[in-house]
Parts: sequence; structure tokens; C-alpha cells
Amino acid sequence: MTAAAHVRQLASGDFVVHALADHLLSVARLAGEFAGIFDAGSWAELAGIWHDLGKYQATFQKYIASASGLDRHIEAPGRVKHAIAGAIHAAAARGSHGQLLAYLIAGHHAGLPDWHPGEAGGAALSQELRDERSTLAQAIAAGPPPGILAPAITLTRPGIHRAEDLHFWLRMLFSCLVDADFLDTEEFMADGRAELRGAYPEVPALGAAFSRHMASQFALADTPVKRLRGEILASCLERAALPPGLFSLTVPTGGGKTLASLGFALQHAQRHGLRRIIYVIPYTSIIEQTADVFRGVFADLQPMPVIEHHSNLEAAKETARSRTACENWDAPIVVTTNVQFFESLYAARPSRCRKLHNIANSVVILDEAQLLPPEHLAPILDALRQLTEHYRVSVVLSTATQPELHKTRSDAFGRVQLQGLGAARELAPDPARLYQQLQRVRLTLPESPQQRCSWPDIAAELAEHERVLCIVNRRDDAALLWSLLPQREGALHLSARMCGAHRAEVIATIRRRLAAKEPLRVVSTQLVEAGVDLDFPVVYRAMAGLDSIAQAAGRCNREGRLPQQGRVVVFNPPKPSPSGLLLKAEQAAEVVLATSSCESLAPQHFAAYFDHFYSGVNSYDKERVLDLLQKDAARGQIQFRSAAQSFRLIADEGQCQVLVSWGEGRELIELLKQIGPKRELMRKLQRHTVSLYEYQWKRLLASGDLAWHQDFLMQTSDTLYDPVLGLLPEIPDYAPASLVL
Repeated sequence: MTAAAHVRQLASGDFVVHALADHLLSVARLAGEFAGIFDAGSWAELAGIWHDLGKYQATFQKYIASASGLDRHIEAPGRVKHAIAGAIHAAAARGSHGQLLAYLIAGHHAGLPDWHPGEAGGAALSQELRDERSTLAQAIAAGPPPGILAPAITLTRPGIHRAEDLHFWLRMLFSCLVDADFLDTEEFMADGRAELRGAYPEVPALGAAFSRHMASQFALADTPVKRLRGEILASCLERAALPPGLFSLTVPTGGGKTLASLGFALQHAQRHGLRRIIYVIPYTSIIEQTADVFRGVFADLQPMPVIEHHSNLEAAKETARSRTACENWDAPIVVTTNVQFFESLYAARPSRCRKLHNIANSVVILDEAQLLPPEHLAPILDALRQLTEHYRVSVVLSTATQPELHKTRSDAFGRVQLQGLGAARELAPDPARLYQQLQRVRLTLPESPQQRCSWPDIAAELAEHERVLCIVNRRDDAALLWSLLPQREGALHLSARMCGAHRAEVIATIRRRLAAKEPLRVVSTQLVEAGVDLDFPVVYRAMAGLDSIAQAAGRCNREGRLPQQGRVVVFNPPKPSPSGLLLKAEQAAEVVLATSSCESLAPQHFAAYFDHFYSGVNSYDKERVLDLLQKDAARGQIQFRSAAQSFRLIADEGQCQVLVSWGEGRELIELLKQIGPKRELMRKLQRHTVSLYEYQWKRLLASGDLAWHQDFLMQTSDTLYDPVLGLLPEIPDYAPASLVL
């Protein structure tokens, strides 16, 4: 019988065999095409030819015949190791180059392995290459075609020149291999998924749709703010002709960065033959707003070229086509989160790495770049550097408050602690002038760090304003301050104690009341600061980092419609921020504000602020991820799995997602109990979750307020979720300062 890679049963009951040799050659061809974009096609092609070499083993052929039902008379063996056989063959046939390919081949199902045994578990590649040689011997005994065992492929010289860049290059090759493997298998299985791929509008069509949309928008440019947004967009479009690389877009909040950056990306992609735009946003709480804006721009195009890829996506917005595109990002415009983007760039699992090769030859826009976590900046900047240097990616750092990411930072002994990105080319026309022209607020600061206000005093001040937003640093503070406000006059609360669906409803209520000029007092944590388009005449902000103060100011007189400047009041709350990054940011802001002789939020102050802030960070790679990947890379020894396990932008140790009964949550939880975790149901339930720390959920589990159902922790007490404050308003939080939202 022809050696089989896969077997499919037809509706008639007949079986179709996917010949193993055909599968290997098809995967090789497709992977080679993918990697050809970064001049590594021969490497991916060779990995593709050998990735399933172990399936030639007689035991594997018995296994697949039995498991598929092709031959029910064969006694089914247990699962048969097959990936390691091709890895061993690669190492033996191609020496040190083959050892590199061995990572890809051995990991194409289980994930990129560690070279040495590590804390992440799983088989170490060094041991597998030594101990599993019998799998290769059995595969060769089956007589694979000579063109499979010894293909005439000459490996090209890698485009990278530093051993430290090897891990990234191999992960990109791995992405090419696993995506090709998935796609070829999918096409054979004929389950309808292959028909959902591709057929998207090309970049020129996207650019034309964008031009039509913006022409209609600026036809009504009846305010100075709108006219300035038009000038910013024109500057971005003009500079799109610059060669690919690193760019910055420094525009005060409210200056139209989102659409200006999209316009640049489309024009830049069309000019330089780039394939897609990837828009990376810090929080899931604002990603839907951006995706909705983009969908409005391209509403007339089919299939819709915009996909969202994040954990909080509404089930109603997910189609079979968009769900399929999220697997490998083959849509023209991808809107995703910092967590999804950067953790994927350091991932080991095939499903997480599959999309990476589609980042090459693209424009990546980092929205609110100042929110990149300082304790992970070293691996983040290393990834961005490699994308721009080796994979023809243009990166845009888009923010009102540019962080000092260009700068290399060293310790007292001159040892480099953080390798900067180097100079970025600015897309905006004169950021200092834009700040002056878009200045819509006057800022009031406390006289000194010692001048602290009580919460009752702050509540009394807020009560004097008809429409006011107050942003605080901690969830406990938000709950307490809200409780002190006059409740009959439209006091609202926002924090991460509320599930996503609840927050979205409150934000919609805020916008509606603002538009109607109804009385409205809102107390929120900083989750409203990045990208949530609210426009209050007065904003109060608890002392925080200078970038946070600037973001808060961006929620005040945002459209410039007030007859006078809006008012932003910065105050010192009763207690300073918790120790950690929030406190360091607050202290850095106090230093800069104390020495600034002109407008406190002028662009020139942010370089000094970020210098102070970053200098207080203990480590720019606190999990030593780059050590795991680079330390022994010159010898081809890389700890992929351990690095992937360690690299988490948001530490989730001890945390648990709780399903809550707010809104339709109760009915969804009951449905989960009845039918189990179906995909569409879980999408809906994701918007009805709140994260709790271990001490919180264990206490509530013991009291019976929470209960496990299968693998899900869910609310059982009717009183546990407050209709205004969300989950657990009465229990203090002791969360890490960097996560208090």
C-alpha cells in the first residue's frame, strides 16, 4: 500500500489516502514559498520534505490505517512517534545546519523544544536526537523515495549575521513549516475550511476605499481640530514614500492618530509592495473600538478585510472566515493586542507560531507605544529590531507621549542593559507645534507631593461639576470614591472588577449622556485612558506617570468644542501608588513636573520623564528570556520552550477567570452546564469574566459564593456581583501595581 500521511472517509463510505510523498513535497513547496519572503526558502523546503519522514515507519502506517478505519482488522498500536525521525535524519545528513532544522521538524506537532532539559518540561532535543534513532531506522527500512531521503536542495546563506538572531529566524522558519503543514492537510481533508481562505481585496483597493472615506469625513472639516487632523493625515501620506523601517507618529491625543496611521500604512504598503497592516493595541477594552472604525472605512468591500484577534471578541462579530483567518493572519488588516502579538513572537506552540511568517513584509502599528511593559522591553525591542532589519517590516510607534525606545541604556559599568531601536523617522508635521495647536486644556497641579487630598474632599469637588471624569490608580479607590458621590445625579463607575460586557454598556451610556449634555460624574481606573474616545469638560486625575496624565487630558475637551479650554486637575490621593511600576512612574512625573518651566505636557518633557522612569526599572528582561534564547545560540543550543513559558507580558500566576452572572451571563452559564464549552458559547462567556487572584477566589470558593463546574469557576451567589461596581467591591485588592486597571 502507498504510504499514507492522512486518510479521509467519503460520505459513500469509501476512503481516500493522502500519499505521504505527495504531502511532503506539497508542504515543502508551500513552506519554501512562505520563507522565500525573507530569503530562506531552501531551509523551509528541506524542513518540509523531512517533517513527516517518520510516518514511513510500518508501525505508523498500521496506526493510521486502524485509527482512520481504513483497515479495521489491524490491531491498533498506540500513538507512534514520528516527528523525531526527520529531525535525526536532518542532523545526520546536514550536520550543524541539519541540527537547526531538527528544532523545526521535531517540534512541528509538540512545539519548538529546548536543547537541554529545562523547567518547561517536554523532551529535550539533545536527548531525543541521541535516544530515538530507531524511529529513523524503521522509517528508512520502509524505503522512502530517494528524492525524499536525499533531495537536491542547496541551503542558502541565512540573511541574519548574529548568532543572537538565530532563535527568531528559526521561529519564523517554524511558522512557515507548520502553516504549510496545516494548510496542505486542510486542503486534503476537504472540510470546507480551505474555501474560506484568501480572496480578500488587494492593498490598492483598500487604499481607494480609505481615500473615499476620508474625503467624506473632511468634507465636514468645520473645526480647527478637524482641519489639523487633515494636515496630520496629509503629512503621513506624503512620508509613506520613505523606505521601509522604523517610524514614529507623535500626535497629541485627539489628533486623529488612528486613521492617520492607517492612511500611512496603506500608502506605504502600496508603494513598497507590503502585504498587510497589523494594528497592535495594548488593551482588549479598546481594541473593538479601533476595529469598528476600520470596518466603517471598508464597509463596502467584501469579504471584510479587517479581522480582530484577541480573547474578548464578541461572538456576533466572528464569522467562519474571520475565525479561519485568525489562525494564520492571512487577512489584509489584523487588529490585535500587545499580548497576542509579542507573546506569539516568543511562542513555541505550532498554533501560536503559525501566523508569524505573515508578519514579514507588513506594516506594524504599535498604538500607545508608551504602554509597552518596561520589564519586558529588552525582548520586545529585540523582536522589533529583527522585524525591521531582516523581515521587511515597517514599524510605526504611534502615541501622544513617545517613550525613549531609540536609546540604548547601560549600567554603571558600561554594560548594555537595553539595546535601543535607533532613530525613528517622524510622520507628523512638527509635534511641538501640534501640541500648541491642539492644546485644549489647562492643567492644575498639586503644590507638592506632600499636599494630599482626602476622598471625601475629592468627591465634594466632583459634585460641583455637572459633567466630570475622575481617573484613579486602584480599583478600591474607584469603588470608594464612587460611593461618596451623589448617586441620584448619574454617577457611574468603571474598573476591571466589571466584566467586559458590563464595561462596554457603561461606556455606551457615558457617550449617550455626554451627547445629550445630561448630568454625569464618572469614576474610573486608567482603563479609559488609552483609546477610549470620551470628551468631558472637566477631568480629575490622581497623580500618576506623565504619560497617564497626558492620556487623561486627552479625555477633556477632546473635540475642542468648548468656548474656553477644558480643565484638568491633578491631585495627590490619600496614599501614594502601590510599590512597583506605578509608584516609579508617579515619582518620575513628580521630578519632571517640579523642574518644568513651561507647559507640563509639552513634548520635550517626555524624554526626561521616560529617562527617569526607565532608569528606575530593575530589569528590562525580568524573566531572562533573551539569555535562554541567545546565550548558547552560537553552538545551536536554544531553550525555546522555556523561553516561551517565561515570556508573559501580563503575569497570570495564581489568577483565575471567573464566569459572572451579569446581564445574560446567568443564562450563558446555565447553557454551559447543559451543553458544555462550545466555541460560540465560550466567545460570549469571555465577555462575562473577571480575573481574581488566588487568595480571592479560594476564599469565595470556601464560602460557597463560587463553584467549579468541570474546568470553569463560576459565580453561584446572587449578591457577589454588584450591578455598578462589579465583582467583589468589598474585598481589597493586592494586585501587582502594573496590573491595577
